[in-house]
Amino acid sequence: MTAIALTIAGSDSGGGAGIQADLKTFSARGVYGASVIAALTAQNTRGVQGIHDVPPDFVAAQMDSVLSDLKVDAVKIGMLSKPAVIETVAAGLDRHGVSCVVLDPVMVAASGDKLLSDDAIETLRAVLLPRALVLTPNLPEAAALLGEPVAEDEDAMRAQGERLLALGPEAVLIKGGHASGPESVDLLVEPRGVTRLVAPRIATRNTHGTGCTLSSAIAAELAKGASLAESARAAKAWLAGAIAAADGLEIGSGHGPVHHFHGIW
Repeated sequence: MTAIALTIAGSDSGGGAGIQADLKTFSARGVYGASVIAALTAQNTRGVQGIHDVPPDFVAAQMDSVLSDLKVDAVKIGMLSKPAVIETVAAGLDRHGVSCVVLDPVMVAASGDKLLSDDAIETLRAVLLPRALVLTPNLPEAAALLGEPVAEDEDAMRAQGERLLALGPEAVLIKGGHASGPESVDLLVEPRGVTRLVAPRIATRNTHGTGCTLSSAIAAELAKGASLAESARAAKAWLAGAIAAADGLEIGSGHGPVHHFHGIW
């Protein structure tokens, strides 16, 4: 059977993040990708110039169309900017019995532009976190979800991961890309313990779409039947290669994308 992953997220017109990054990642990881577009952005490497939300009933229609026909093995959820859309996606997951969910709580673009309204954060926390197999926040996102300061060391990361775990997801991958030091350390926090995932920290400004790309790579590996720990480890290693190759691309004049096809061209 062909492994299928579905992304439910926002469109990035510049192609570096969101739906576009997810579909590139699925293809690069050998998985068929389908999509439900929850928002449209006018966006490039310099920032987000506008957001147009897709009406909730049309988000539901897209979910019903895909999930009633395709045998989806894993779902990645990204940018959902409004409470009504978040609730619609949660209802769709329940309606179709979807349980393999990678939830990336997209709040701020690499450019610093805000992508999630304040009133949507509580809805995300209450409605989608309990439906996630794994939650994948970066350090600012983890802090925002908890209403706490940003973690400054691994002990604080672990503590925040455990508090996020208590909100309902089966696991939390708290990402240390915003930290400092020679290594980029992510912590996979599960009820049975914590797995430390490490990659060299790469000096580049071209990191647009890293969060979207990592979460969709995890979803791709899950769709192929790997365990969560195996999926997170493989995704982390592959993303490190995509970041290392990012400067080989010449895309835009701001924060360029990672190289999703670094293993192909």
